Amino acid sequence: MQTGIVRQVCLAACLWMAASAAAQEGHPLKGTWSGDWGPSAQHRNPVTVIMDWNGKEITGAINPGPGSVPFKKATLDPATWTVRIEAEAKDRSGKPVQYVIEGKLENLGSARRSLVGTWVHDNVKGDFRITRY
Repeated sequence: MQTGIVRQVCLAACLWMAASAAAQEGHPLKGTWSGDWGPSAQHRNPVTVIMDWNGKEITGAINPGPGSVPFKKATLDPATWTVRIEAEAKDRSGKPVQYVIEGKLENLGSARRSLVGTWVHDNVKGDFRITRY
């Protein structure tokens, strides 16, 4: 009789731990993403993007730190798992620089999913790949 109760308690504990681990995953875009972007295979730029979900909107920043570029707007289309991020920074002369980043989530079921697509700023268009870690 006691063995049955112990098994049930162990099973319940295992299920609770599995549910807790899955719940920590959170929104599919939440987290720190790292990779690169560039106009060609030879000209690449490292990039880090931090994204968060506050229950209503996606917020975040490109290359967090003293010169970070905060998101103006970010959207996710869950039907196609495509993401659009708009941001604005100032160049050294104070002129605005518009960023438009559009991509599709790959390996959605993985904790190390990737966002892959096009990156445009300063009238330079390129491709990008960032992976959540």
